Amino acid sequence: MPLPTITIGDDLTVHRLGFGTMRLPGPGAWGPPADHAEAIRVLRQAVASGVDFLDTADSYGPAIAEELIREALHPYPDGLVIATKAGLLRPGPITAPGPWPRCGRPEYLRQQAELSLRRLGVERLDLFQLHRVDETVPFEDQIGALAHLRDQGKVRHVGLSGVTVAQIEAAARIVPVVSVQNRFNLADRTASDVLRYAEHNGLAFIPFAPLATGHLATGTALAEIAAARGVRPAAVALAWLLHRSPAMLPIPGTSRTAHLADNLTAAEITLTSTEIDAFDQLARV
Repeated sequence: MPLPTITIGDDLTVHRLGFGTMRLPGPGAWGPPADHAEAIRVLRQAVASGVDFLDTADSYGPAIAEELIREALHPYPDGLVIATKAGLLRPGPITAPGPWPRCGRPEYLRQQAELSLRRLGVERLDLFQLHRVDETVPFEDQIGALAHLRDQGKVRHVGLSGVTVAQIEAAARIVPVVSVQNRFNLADRTASDVLRYAEHNGLAFIPFAPLATGHLATGTALAEIAAARGVRPAAVALAWLLHRSPAMLPIPGTSRTAHLADNLTAAEITLTSTEIDAFDQLARV
């Protein structure tokens, strides 16, 4: 079954199952990958399988994920959209839950955009996203930096990540916003209001941590439905996201080709109304 598509802005039409690159660098999203050759294979296999939307960030590695994308795929095939982000700092590997430091200074965001252009080997970033709002910097200055990059032709479209509806509306008064990337999955639907806003205003909703189902992976409807269909729970969780909203553009990530193939089977799953009802009950688990 062919994947449905979504148009980002008014000119970037992609399939609604992308690939997130945070897992490609080393442990804790830090340093080079444990298996460099496998990371390259994952990227090439994803694109060869029809994935045409890659999500990355300057902080993944840091810089490593963008460099891997260029090594694996440059010169890029027609229609491939690469989205990147800036606004988070990396003091070290991820060792425990908690936020990464934020930096939304305009000069820093402009610098990181220039570095992403260089690492990816492109003249314009398809989608440049503010990774997180820096509460120590005036919001309009952060968004203004992205608007300036767009005016210069270095960024085609602007997106936001980890934001509220009010922040999207405030940003849209400064620059057109075409996407929002918030945490959303079967176990965590707290961004439902942002998803509804995206639906009603023509934004792509890019759920990060789409497979963070945690305790739902065993002993629940998710595990039972996956077992009955002979697929991994991850594929069913992704199928639910695709069913949840036409604005949804999941970006599951992995560092292994076998897991990539498992994730892509989500496109072949059509959920029944009974299964959807069972998943609605999971929101209260």
